[in-house]
Amino acid sequence: MEREAFEKLALEHMDAVYRMAMQLAKHPDRANDLVQETYLKAIRSSKGFEERGGGMRSWLFTILHHTFYSLIKKEARGPALVEEFYDADQREAPPDEAPPAWDLASMDWEHVDERLKQAVEELSPEHREVLLLWGVEGMKYREIGRVLDVPIGTVMSRLHRARKTLADSLEELQAEYGWNR
Repeated sequence: MEREAFEKLALEHMDAVYRMAMQLAKHPDRANDLVQETYLKAIRSSKGFEERGGGMRSWLFTILHHTFYSLIKKEARGPALVEEFYDADQREAPPDEAPPAWDLASMDWEHVDERLKQAVEELSPEHREVLLLWGVEGMKYREIGRVLDVPIGTVMSRLHRARKTLADSLEELQAEYGWNR
């Protein structure tokens, strides 16, 4: 595939990659950095895409996923500020501090009940990521498995648990709207 054609195909998925980066990073600046790093790696290894086959979107999500978790591991190994070391357990967010910059509106969820948004945010990162790749991005189990580098059974298990956890935490919302479980 020619470089121009590759870049055009990759750019078609930038919004989806950014949405997932926001879910992972929960801050616009970090999400932008993740997207930039993902696309840089994708362009550098475009031959790997051709050899691998499969879809561009799932390949970009795979790069994003690995990039994010590599950064998390790197940060965990890095030095901590003395204040952070001693105050980690005692610190609380000031009451007037803005909530995390998690822009769900970019996911077209502006009309979604706040209780649902909160329930999704409270899921563990592994469960939330699988749920969003499946429910928002419309990816198949096999694609999600490739992106997260986990077996398809793990994808199905995490998705089941995520949906069950949401259903349990939203019983009040279900009753209000008359939804059956």
